[in-house]
Amino acid sequence: MKTTLKHSILACALAQAFSVHAQSALPSVVVTGSKWVASERATVGGFSDAPLLDTPASISALGRAQLDDLSIRNATEATRFDASIGDAYNAVGYAEQFSIRGFALDNATSYRKDMIAIPADTQIPLENKERFEVLRGLAGLQAGVAGPGGIVNYVTKRPTATQLRSATVEVRERGTVYAALDLGGRFADRRFGYRINAAAEDLKSYVRGADGERQFVSAAFDWQISPDALLQLDLDHQHKSQITAPGYQLIRNEALPTGVSAKTLLNNQPWTRPVDTDSSNLGLRFEYRFNPDWNASVSANKHWFKRDDYTAFPYGCSNEGEGFYPGYCSNGDYDLYDYQSTGERKTPFGIQAMVQGRLNTGAVRHALTAGLAYAERHDSFGEYVYDYVGYSNIYNNLVVPPVSADRVTGPVMERRSNEERSVFVQDVMTLSPQFALHAGVRYVKLEREELAELDQPWVRGKDSFALPNVALVYKPAQDWSVYASLSHGLQYGGVAPMETSNQNTALSPSRSRQSELGVKGLVNSQLMVSAAVFDMRQGLEYTNAANTFVRAGEQRHRGIELSAQGKATADLSYSLSLMALDAEQNGTGDPSTDGKRVTNVPELRSTALVEYAVPAVSGLKLDAVWQYSGDKAFDPANRAVVPSYHLFGFGGSYALALGGMRTTIRARVDNAFDKFHWRDVTQSLGGYLLPGAPRTFRVSAQFDF
Repeated sequence: MKTTLKHSILACALAQAFSVHAQSALPSVVVTGSKWVASERATVGGFSDAPLLDTPASISALGRAQLDDLSIRNATEATRFDASIGDAYNAVGYAEQFSIRGFALDNATSYRKDMIAIPADTQIPLENKERFEVLRGLAGLQAGVAGPGGIVNYVTKRPTATQLRSATVEVRERGTVYAALDLGGRFADRRFGYRINAAAEDLKSYVRGADGERQFVSAAFDWQISPDALLQLDLDHQHKSQITAPGYQLIRNEALPTGVSAKTLLNNQPWTRPVDTDSSNLGLRFEYRFNPDWNASVSANKHWFKRDDYTAFPYGCSNEGEGFYPGYCSNGDYDLYDYQSTGERKTPFGIQAMVQGRLNTGAVRHALTAGLAYAERHDSFGEYVYDYVGYSNIYNNLVVPPVSADRVTGPVMERRSNEERSVFVQDVMTLSPQFALHAGVRYVKLEREELAELDQPWVRGKDSFALPNVALVYKPAQDWSVYASLSHGLQYGGVAPMETSNQNTALSPSRSRQSELGVKGLVNSQLMVSAAVFDMRQGLEYTNAANTFVRAGEQRHRGIELSAQGKATADLSYSLSLMALDAEQNGTGDPSTDGKRVTNVPELRSTALVEYAVPAVSGLKLDAVWQYSGDKAFDPANRAVVPSYHLFGFGGSYALALGGMRTTIRARVDNAFDKFHWRDVTQSLGGYLLPGAPRTFRVSAQFDF
C-alpha cells in the first residue's frame, strides 16, 4: 500500500506536469528577477505576523520562494544559511535536531507548527509550509517552555486567492527520486478556499545502505464566515521509513577516528531494519475582528506520533585490554548491540486564545496582547531491547547474527506526561516617533509525571515560573531600529541517556536568562542588515565522572551575530551570516570541566550565498554557497577537539515556458570539493561524531500551470 501511494504521487506529478498544452514544441524564455532580501515578516518573534525590522529579537525567516529557489527539501538544508544554527545529533534516517547559539533545542518544546509545539522526533515536512522561521535566543514570553537556544517555527501554507497548480520532480544522489504537488485556490463559493500538498520520496542516502521511503499528504481549508470571522483548518500525515546511520566514537575514548568514510553504514547487518515513523497533525484556528483596532483568535493543534526504532548500535570496545566504554578499539573494532524500541507514541496537544488591540493613553500608543495557553504531552514506550550481539569494525564490516529473534520491546504504556498552563500579557508602548517599549510577562504552571523504571514509583512534580521580557527600541530613522532586551526562559530538564546510572530519569525544569543588544536596518530598499550581541546563561547538564546525568554549574554563551541580505547590483544578490561565540562551562566543582568549552560549539561559524542573474541569457541564474565552521570540543573535559572545515556548493536555475507551462530547471552540487568533515558531535548516548555529506548532486524541474 505504501509503495503504491509513493508511485501514485510520483505518477500524478508527472502527469499533471505534462498535461497542459503539451503540443507546444518550441520553448520560450521566462524573464525572472532575483530577490534576496529575506522574508520581511515573521510570526516567531511575538504574537502575530510582524515586520522583522520592528521586532526586538534576532530572527531569520526563509519564505516559500527562497525554499524553492535553493531546492530546500528539509530543515537540515534550510538551516545551513543561518550561521547561528548547528546540528545536534542530526543522524541520517532519524530525526532532524539542531542547536541555536550553541544550545541544543528541546525535541518536545522548541519546534513549533504555527507557534504550537510539535515533537521533532522525525523529519518535519516542508511541502505544506509557507515559511521556515527561527527565533534565536530565549522565547519564554512567546512560547513558555522552550529550549534556551530559541525556537523553530513552521508556518503552514494557506489557500490562495487565485488558482495554483505546481508539480516538482527531482533526482538526487544514488538515485533518490522525489515528487511533489501543490494545488490551491477557491471553490465556486469564494468564501471557501483550499490548499492541497502531496509528496513522495524513494530515498537513497549518501550513506550507502541507509535507504528508505517517505510519503506525505496535507490539506488546508479556509472559510470566510463573514467579513470579520475566519475559520481555518489544516491536517497532514507523513509516513517515513529509513535505516538510520549511527555515528562514530573516539578511538580508545581519546582520539578521533581517521581514514573513515562518510558513506560507511555502521548499522549494516542482515537483520537491520528501518526506523519507521508515522506523524499527523490536525490544526484549527478561528479569528474574529471586533473592529479595526481589536481582534481575537483561538488556535489549536493535535499531533500524533508513532515510531518503531531499530538499530544495530555501535558502542564501546571489549576486544582490547579492559575495554573502553565509550570508545572504539585501537584497530577500529566496536561492540555491536541489537537495539529495538517498538510502539513508541507521543501525543501532544496545544491551544492558545488571545485578544489583541490598540488604544491611546495621552501621548502613548499601546498595542496590547493578552491570552491563555494550555499544552499537554503524553509519552508512551516500553522497556527497550538492548542486547550485545558481537563486534564489527569501522573499516571492515563484519556480519554478526542476532542473539535471539524472539526478543521484543516490553509492554508499551504511558511513562511520562507534562501539562503546561500559562497566562501572558504584552504591551508595546510607542512613547514617541523614535522610542518604543516592549514589556510582557508569561506566568507558567507545570505538572510532570514520570515512571523512569518499572520497578520504581511514579515521580510527580509541580512548578511555577514568571517569565518577564522587556525591550527598549530606538528608531533613529524609519528603516532602522536599535534595541536592548532582557528576557527569561524556561526549559524542561534533560532526560538521562541510555547506559547512565539514572537512565530515563528527567531532571527538574530550569530557568535561563538573556540580555541582548541589537540593530536592524534597511538600506535603499536593497539591503537588510542586522547585528546582535548577547549573553545567555543556564544550568549545565552533562554526564559526570560517576556516569550520572546531572545539572551542575552553569554554561554561559556570549556572542555576536551579523547578517546581511540584499542586492549589490541589479543582477547580483547575496546573503551573509556570521556568528562568533564564546561558550564556557563553570561552577561544577570539577576541575576537568570548569573553564572548558561547551561541547559541539564552534567559536566561529559563517555562511555566504551569492546569486548572479546572467544578463546574456534571460532566465538563467547561477549561485555559489560557502560555509565555514570552526573547531569544537567533543566532550566536557575537552580531551578531543573536532577540526574546522570549509564547504563550497554551486547551483543554477533556468526559467522558461515549456509547452505553455512556466518551467524552472534547477541543478545543485553540495560539498563540491568532497571535503570530509565531522559536521556534528554529541554527548548523547555516550558521545558520537557524525560525518557530513560528501559531494552530492541534484537535478529538479518545477512546472507551474
